[in-house]
Amino acid sequence: MYINSTLLSISLYHKINTLSTINLKTTQQKKEASNADKEFILKRDESKINVTEMTFKDLYLDFYQYKSDKVKATTMRTYRERVKLLSYLDNVKLRNFNVKHYLQWRNMISNLGCSTRTKNGYHKFFKEILNYGTRWHDFNFTSVYNKMEKFTDSNGTPKEMEYYTYEEVQKYISVIDELRFLCAFEILYYCGLRKGELRGLTWDNIDFEEKTLSVKKNITNVNGGDDKNWLLTIPKTKSSVRTIPISKVLYNNLIKYKEVQKNNYGFNEKWYVIGDKEPISQNTLRNKHIHYTKESELKHIRIHDFRHSCASLLINNGASIMIVAKYLGHTKIDETLNTYSHLFKNKLDEIVNTNDNL
Repeated sequence: MYINSTLLSISLYHKINTLSTINLKTTQQKKEASNADKEFILKRDESKINVTEMTFKDLYLDFYQYKSDKVKATTMRTYRERVKLLSYLDNVKLRNFNVKHYLQWRNMISNLGCSTRTKNGYHKFFKEILNYGTRWHDFNFTSVYNKMEKFTDSNGTPKEMEYYTYEEVQKYISVIDELRFLCAFEILYYCGLRKGELRGLTWDNIDFEEKTLSVKKNITNVNGGDDKNWLLTIPKTKSSVRTIPISKVLYNNLIKYKEVQKNNYGFNEKWYVIGDKEPISQNTLRNKHIHYTKESELKHIRIHDFRHSCASLLINNGASIMIVAKYLGHTKIDETLNTYSHLFKNKLDEIVNTNDNL
């Protein structure tokens, strides 16, 4: 199996970096956040909230107002969805909130039938609300907080990670008959982008001289699956802003596809690579993926699993955990290890077998 050495060379570590301008942007964001905190304090004092009579609903609404100019629209949507799971606490006065209330909530969440990971997402949100009440209104939730434990599933088996091998990817792309979608799925595989990062990629993010691709933007649908209401945002985390070397195969296909794009009226460098003046619909991307999966007679994996396939490609060709983390834009190496530890274990087993045969 031949993989372009550019992907795996040690120079990869130096090419994958967070742009220096982000440091300036981060400083500015911290300053803006500080000013926003001061402004919120003034507004909160002016509202003269009666803390003694404050209910859980009052706390949530206060929290929601505070977060409204500090987090992404998608995060605000998540807050709106998760507060429904706290509604039975709406009328509980915070001065009376106790472990019994928490255990009732926990029992309700346990019976939802969702995954342990989802339950712990709700749990984390609950704690975030309590932390806010302690920070801004001086409530003492210690007696409850110390008893809050993550959900576990001792009888559950970890879900096996789905991904395509290099050979399977080659079979998959062999049935793609449109250059745009060939580039799309090669970017997902060779560069490990998230779906939103792919949708947010514009031509000025690709440096054809340096043969690199920079992740700077993300597209998300404000109302979940509604493709008509999309939002351009910054990537998921600061570490997600990264520059990735482009493999020879992908580079050649992008060159050809850009020439095709240039024939469209009004084309410019701000056009979306896998789109035009507007980003590609996620429904279109999903439907194409379903079609190519059937045509190639491969197992169905999620579009996000091309990212896992990229990690597998890197690990199986000798990339270190640090390079894989940088490549995928993970904030912490622990995140990479927790996600792909089984792939690294396979490599360790190969090393042991090699040593045994010396």
